[in-house]
Amino acid sequence: MSKSEQVTIPKDIQKLSFEEALAELEGIVGKLESGAAKLEESIDFYARGTQLKAHCQNKLKDAQSKVEKLVVSASGDLGTEPLDVE
Repeated sequence: MSKSEQVTIPKDIQKLSFEEALAELEGIVGKLESGAAKLEESIDFYARGTQLKAHCQNKLKDAQSKVEKLVVSASGDLGTEPLDVE
């Protein structure tokens, strides 16, 4: 998502845990895939899903920044450094 496409995340979504947001997002995907929703409902579901996706991405990014790996220096000292997942 580029900076020009930033999504405003409502407060009710901000309060959700990653797992809660993901479960709601999965429910929305199921509703959209079923084709049973009317057009206006589908648009609302899509907008909510976009917000939930952004929230989940933010939660994952925050968690990733907190993960560290243990390292042993040349002298044998233990320490930590950020985990490079890329």
